[in-house]
Amino acid sequence: MKDLNLRTRRQFVRESSTALAATSVAANLALPNISSAKPVAGKIRIGLIGCGGRGTGATVQALKADSNVELWAMGDVFPEAIERSVNVVRTEFQKDPVRVQVDKGRQFVGLDAYQKVLGSEIDLVLIATPGGFRPYHLRAAVEAGKHIFCEKPMAVDPAGIRIAMEAVKVAKQKKLALRAGFNMRFEPAYREAMKRIRDGAIGDIRAIYSTRMSNRLARFSGERKPGEGDLEWQLRNWHYFSWLSGDLILEITVHSIDKMAWAMNDVPPVRCVATGARHQQTLGDIWDQFDVTYEYGNGVVAVLKTRYMSGCFNEHKDLIIGTKGQCQLGWSAAQITGENRWRYQGEKVSSHQVEHDELYADLRQGIIPNDGDRMVSSTMMGIMGRMSAYTGRDLTWEQALKSKLTTMPNNLSWDMKLPVAPVAEPGKTRLI
Repeated sequence: MKDLNLRTRRQFVRESSTALAATSVAANLALPNISSAKPVAGKIRIGLIGCGGRGTGATVQALKADSNVELWAMGDVFPEAIERSVNVVRTEFQKDPVRVQVDKGRQFVGLDAYQKVLGSEIDLVLIATPGGFRPYHLRAAVEAGKHIFCEKPMAVDPAGIRIAMEAVKVAKQKKLALRAGFNMRFEPAYREAMKRIRDGAIGDIRAIYSTRMSNRLARFSGERKPGEGDLEWQLRNWHYFSWLSGDLILEITVHSIDKMAWAMNDVPPVRCVATGARHQQTLGDIWDQFDVTYEYGNGVVAVLKTRYMSGCFNEHKDLIIGTKGQCQLGWSAAQITGENRWRYQGEKVSSHQVEHDELYADLRQGIIPNDGDRMVSSTMMGIMGRMSAYTGRDLTWEQALKSKLTTMPNNLSWDMKLPVAPVAEPGKTRLI
């Protein structure tokens, strides 16, 4: 299987034309889309596509969420990833081994492993592959009629986001659950804070300031082993390549962007302008620093500062500034200052676990949640910011969404020549 069933650039731009009519998605994003169906009874078989750390964690959380869920199939491009993942899951459920039914015959390896997982009689799929693949895997899962948990980001370029938008539309028509991996929306402290903001605790929002700054990320060595082809090397070190990760602004900082979007009722910004640079990174084509300013139609300005560099000041917070006070979000913490002072003092639980708990509880009741609209909107905000930074240009939401930029290589194969993309240079890199 050479091409992962990826359609040509012309085809998916043309096929997505109907999705472009949804550029004014703002009107329907404030509340999650929910439909109803017959309650799901009995055993729920799940399959995992992408067996890295996040996929493994999501699998454990899914199994913990409902006692009648079992792991049925797994797929990854590398066999050792599956072996590590299944060992972790089996260890976690060693007292209840029947929960892990993924025998060797349903451990699929290769570029087409996702198709085999989807064809293996599962009811729900967990998509945790690198972001560049997610729109294609999301589309395939919807076409296969599976309920879905999809990690963030849901795409890394405008072409991919339009594929994701169309998949969301069809998922609604088919009444397929679609849970987004934006787990911060399930953090109890943040939920209570956002509820209070909606109730007027800080007045009208005037500005947002969000930071995600930490040490340099070096999860992969970048070492290239003898005989390793271009594609294999890049897949084994996928964080460092924008076509796979979308750069760190999408792979990690998109959680902060999603909280911005949440505060703004998921109404997209009308314009953004961004800067950034590559300082300590030496592998691939990604940067390690971005500053993005999003401008909204009601005059609100949201500023994002993100940096992954060692030896620097670190900070991770979200400050939502209103006419009557401010709300600050931190690690599992939230407080409001001003006229209506408040601090979250409730329980601290894993938001990763809550998002799965609620998904399976909904399915058991015949509730079909679909986070699709807001997940593609938040992802698009990250793409928009990176595009502005890479090119040195300001751009509108409409420009970004209609962009013909696509970063997914055509006809993936293990023996293909895949040179590393040049590092973006603002002022020289074209806005496509």
